[in-house]
Amino acid sequence: MKSNKKIFGALTVGALLVATAYAGAEETDPTPLKSRDDSAAVPSVTVSATRRNASLQSVPVAVSVLDGDALNNANRTSIDTIVQEVPSVTFRQQGGNKDSTIFVRGIGTISTSPGVEPTVSTVIDGVVYARPGQATLDLLDIEHIEILRGPQGTLFGKNASSGVLNVIGRKSTQETTGFVDASWYEGNEKRVRAGVSGAIQPGVVSASVTGLYADYDGNVNNVHAGGGKLNGYDRKGVRARVDLTPTRDLDIALIADYLRSTSSPTFTAYKSTAAAFNAGIAPVVAGAENRQVNTDIPSDIRDKNKGLSAQVDYRFNGYTLTSITAVRDWDNTQYTSTSAIGNAAEASRVTAAFPATRDIGTVEFSQASQELRLASPKDQFADYVVGAYYLHGKDREVYQRIVNNGAAINSGRADYGVKNDNYSLFGESTLNFAANWRAIAGARWTRDDLSYDHARTSTQTVAFAGVQPATQSTGSTSEDGYSGRVGLQYDIARDVNTYATYSRGYKGPAYNVFFNMLSRDTLALKPETSDSFELGLKASAFDRKLTANIAVFNTKYSNYQANFYDTVAGAVVTRLINAGDVSTKGVELDLSARPTRELTLTQSLAYTDAKIDSFNCPAAAAASCNLNGQPLPFSPKWKSFTRANYALPLQNGLIVDLGADYTWQAKTQYDLFQSPDAIQGAYGVVNASVALSSPVGGWRIALVGKNLANKSYATNLVTSTGYVTRAVPRDDERYFGITARKEF
Repeated sequence: MKSNKKIFGALTVGALLVATAYAGAEETDPTPLKSRDDSAAVPSVTVSATRRNASLQSVPVAVSVLDGDALNNANRTSIDTIVQEVPSVTFRQQGGNKDSTIFVRGIGTISTSPGVEPTVSTVIDGVVYARPGQATLDLLDIEHIEILRGPQGTLFGKNASSGVLNVIGRKSTQETTGFVDASWYEGNEKRVRAGVSGAIQPGVVSASVTGLYADYDGNVNNVHAGGGKLNGYDRKGVRARVDLTPTRDLDIALIADYLRSTSSPTFTAYKSTAAAFNAGIAPVVAGAENRQVNTDIPSDIRDKNKGLSAQVDYRFNGYTLTSITAVRDWDNTQYTSTSAIGNAAEASRVTAAFPATRDIGTVEFSQASQELRLASPKDQFADYVVGAYYLHGKDREVYQRIVNNGAAINSGRADYGVKNDNYSLFGESTLNFAANWRAIAGARWTRDDLSYDHARTSTQTVAFAGVQPATQSTGSTSEDGYSGRVGLQYDIARDVNTYATYSRGYKGPAYNVFFNMLSRDTLALKPETSDSFELGLKASAFDRKLTANIAVFNTKYSNYQANFYDTVAGAVVTRLINAGDVSTKGVELDLSARPTRELTLTQSLAYTDAKIDSFNCPAAAAASCNLNGQPLPFSPKWKSFTRANYALPLQNGLIVDLGADYTWQAKTQYDLFQSPDAIQGAYGVVNASVALSSPVGGWRIALVGKNLANKSYATNLVTSTGYVTRAVPRDDERYFGITARKEF
C-alpha cells in the first residue's frame, strides 16, 4: 500500500512539474466551462461593496474577490480555508465552530460569549449572520465572495468594525442548466455537489436547487483502542432559490438553505515539560508534527444551520427600493475537552495536576432581521443609498463540565442566554463634482439593547478544577453609537483612480457570558470604536492586461474588546475585557496580469503591523500585563499569495490547464500574552494541479496536489501549565486528489 502511494505521488509530482507554474488550475477561469472568456485581458469584476453593483476597479474600498467555483475546485470550501488566498485575513481555529474567529488586518474578537459581536461581519445573500459560528461550516453554492477590508460600519453596520465577508450566492437561470461535480482526496475526503436551474415560467419565474454531501475521515490518529481517525467532518446540505419577476420593475428572490454537519476538531500535544502529562498521553509523544491523541471519548461537534430570506427590489423613476427579510436558526452541540489528557475514564491516566474533563455544551440561537434601502438614480450629482436596519437575536445555552481527577468525579452546569435588539439608520452619498473627481460622505446611527441571564450549579460548594461554585446573575445595557465615512476620489486617468477616506468604526456593548462567569463579568463592556485612514490607488494598463490595487491604512481602536488569560478554579480561561487601545497599519497590494490569452498571473501581498498601544491590566489578572508595544495575536507582519495559470488549447478543442499557487506568511504569535511557545514560524504552502476540460462538452477533470513541500504547521497554538497543544490544519501534510465536473 505504501509503495503504491509513493508511485502515485511520484507520477503526480512529475506531471505537475511538467505542467510548470500554474497558480490554481483548479482556480481557473471562473466562468462556466461552456462560456469561457478567451480574451487576453483581466476580466472585469462586479462587486456590491457600496450596496450598488459597480466595477471592482471603481469603488473606493479595499476589496478582495474570490470565485466560488474556483474555491470549490481548490478544495477551499469553508471560511477557514479561503483565508489562504487573502493575505489581509487570518482565521483562528478552536475547539468548535462557535469558538472560531476571522481576523482582518490583525483585528478580531476571541470569545465564546454569546454576548459579544464578532469584529468581522459575515453577510450571505444580504443577510447578516449575528454569530460567527453560523458561517464556518461550508460554502454550498457560491457565486463569489467579497472581502471588504477595514471598518465598514456605514453601509453594513452590524459586526463590521474591521471588515466584511460578503458572500454572494448563485442566482437561478432562465436557461435550463445543471451540473454535477465530485472530488476525492487522500485521507478519504469526498465531496459531491449537484444542482439544477431553469425557468418555470420564462421571464417570470425561475428556480434552482443545489445539494451537497461531503465527508472526511480526518488527519489525526486516535491511538486509544478502537479510536480511528479524528479531525474530520461530515456535511449534508441543500440550497433552493426562486426568482420572480412579476413586472418589469419588480424582482423577488426567495432563498432557503439547510446544512447539517458533524465534525471532530482535535488539538494534539505540541510540547510538554511535565512528566505527569507525558504519562497521561502515552504512547503519544508531544511534538511539532504530532498527529496523534489518546482519548477514550473523542470531540464531537454537531451543527444544524437553516434559514429563509426574501429580497424584494422595486424600481421606479430611476430609484430602487430594496427590502431584505430573513429568519435563521442555528443549533450547535459540542462534546469536547479542556484537557489534552482528554476525557479519560482510566484513573491511572489522570492526576490532580492533569485531570480529565468532559465538556458538553448546547447552543440554540435564532435571529430575525429586516433591512430597507433606497438607492437613488445613477449618474446624478448626488448618488446615494439610505436605509434602516433591525435585528433581533436570541441565544440559549447549556454548558456542563465533568471533571475526573483520578480520585473523584465532580461536575458543574450553567444555563445562560442573551437577547439583543439592534436598530440603525444609515445613509451614504457620492457627490460627483466633476467627471474625474467626487466626494463620499456617509453616517450610521446604531442602538443596541443587550441583556443576559446566567445560573450555575455545582456538585461542590467550593471551587474545584475547572469549575466555580454556584452563582446566578442578570444584567442589561443600552448604547447609542455612530459610525461613518468621508472621503475624496480622483481619477488621474481613464484607467487610474485614487481615493482617500476616513472611517469611524463602532462595535456595540458586550457581556462576557460563559460557563465560569464570575461577579467581575457582570458589568457590561463599553462599545469599541475605531478611527481609520486609508489611501488607495486602482489602475489598469495595457488594455486591461494588467490591473493593480494598492491600499495604505492606519487604524486605531479604543476600548478594544479582547481576551486576556485568567485562571479560574485551577483552569486557564480567556476573559473578555475592554483591553485598552490597539492599532493596525500597513500596505496591501493586489496584482492581476493576463499577458496572453493562455497565461494568467495574480499576486497579493500584505504588510500588517497590528500591535497593542496601551493595555488595561485588570486588577484580578493572573498573568503579566506588560504588553504595550507587543503584536496582536493571529497577525503575521507579512503574508502573500501567488497564483499562475496556463490554459493550453489543443487542436481537438480540449484545453489543458496547468496551475500552481503558493501561500507564505511570516512568523505568527498566537498568544496575546506573547508566550514563546505560541509562535508559529514562517512557512509556505505550495499547491498545483493539471486539468483537462471541454468547453463544448461541458466537462472538466483535474489532478490536484496540496502542500507539495509537505510543510507541517499550526493554525493555533494554545499554552497551558506544563504543555502546549496544536490545531492541525487539513493540509498539514502533502496529499493528492482528483476532481471532476459535468455541466449539462
